[in-house]
Amino acid sequence: MSHIVIMGAGVGGLPCAFEMKEAVGKAHDVTVIDEREDFQFTPSNPWVAVGWRSKKEISVPLAHTLHRRKIKYIHSRVDKINAEDNSLELLNGMTVNYDYLVIATGPRLAFEEVPGSGPNGFTSSICTTDHAVDATAAYDKLVNNPGPVVIGAMPFASCFGPAYEFAFILDCALRKKKIRNKVPMTFVTSEPYIGHLGLGGVGDSKGMLESDLRTHNIKFITNAKTTRVENGMMFVDELDDNGDIKKQHEIPFVYSMMLPAFKGVDAVASVEGLCNPRGFVMIDEYQRNPKYQNIYSSGVCVAIPPVEATPVPTGAPKTGYMIETMSTAIVHNIMHELRGEEPETCGTWNAICLADMGDTGAAFVALPQIPPRNVTWFKKGKWVHKAKVGFEKYFIRKMRKGNTDPLYEKFILKVLGITKLQK
Repeated sequence: MSHIVIMGAGVGGLPCAFEMKEAVGKAHDVTVIDEREDFQFTPSNPWVAVGWRSKKEISVPLAHTLHRRKIKYIHSRVDKINAEDNSLELLNGMTVNYDYLVIATGPRLAFEEVPGSGPNGFTSSICTTDHAVDATAAYDKLVNNPGPVVIGAMPFASCFGPAYEFAFILDCALRKKKIRNKVPMTFVTSEPYIGHLGLGGVGDSKGMLESDLRTHNIKFITNAKTTRVENGMMFVDELDDNGDIKKQHEIPFVYSMMLPAFKGVDAVASVEGLCNPRGFVMIDEYQRNPKYQNIYSSGVCVAIPPVEATPVPTGAPKTGYMIETMSTAIVHNIMHELRGEEPETCGTWNAICLADMGDTGAAFVALPQIPPRNVTWFKKGKWVHKAKVGFEKYFIRKMRKGNTDPLYEKFILKVLGITKLQK
């Protein structure tokens, strides 16, 4: 009997655990380790930050959900991975041995790379649900004392969609309260142009998103290297295409939400030969680490090279559909290994996203994610907002039931009218 351990119970880890247990049945043990007590649906965090959702509404208790599926759950943080002897040391003092390890931790939020940023500094975050809850309190202060707002993404950020979402959601929330006219907004992003998204753009994402920002009276600065944040003031170097300083900005704010750079979590990044210099897990085409071949990885914590070099460093995003296919590939490949076969299943590296914009939304498809592409598609409309609300309810309901189906493929592809994806 083999022991399969999954580090992390997020959008990648929890579906992987359900699918893994479905595949191995009683023949092998599956254990999930996470320092949180709940699965939290990260795509809903922008709604939490303006009070449109509560933490409870987008959370699923892990212990009950996993135990009913005969999956062991350990509520603790992994402090050390002993990759040479296949064991984990946990914060609670336990040592857990594994035959196969799946790393699905998500990233460490590297706020320290920009002094003064983050919830312990002067900017809010929507990267975790707890951060989004804290951001709600800051939003309430903004409503009571309107003033300038700065939204955007720091250097080395790799997931730009939520920044755009939150800018438009905040705009919508303030309009509903009839105070938008008292809140000047500036979008500050490390992207070389609006709509780059870490993907080199998708269709006319540049033109459409620039138009939307202008329509909503949101100023923007691109090629923005945020250098530090002080109380009520953000310092930004705007670079030209050669990486030289074009203009320096001092931007006042009473509220700011800036997405940070991502790095690998400490326990993962410290394993020699496992990660790249920023702590992301290096994988082959089968999601398997080349050095430690019983370690697999899925989600934001895997190493993917940037789509292109940019004046301010940007990373490539890992969207929900891509993460889901990574996790499914891992399940298939571990099953191959358990049968004495070689891994043969690859994830589908396509980008498919529904982005909410408050009272409308934008959807994009990039097949494959890295250009040149076979399919490039970008559309917007109120139907996207409704689709994302529907998908949130669908996904959380399925997680509570311990569903093992490919949820993104079943729901989002149907909504977008896509019946088959090219690998």
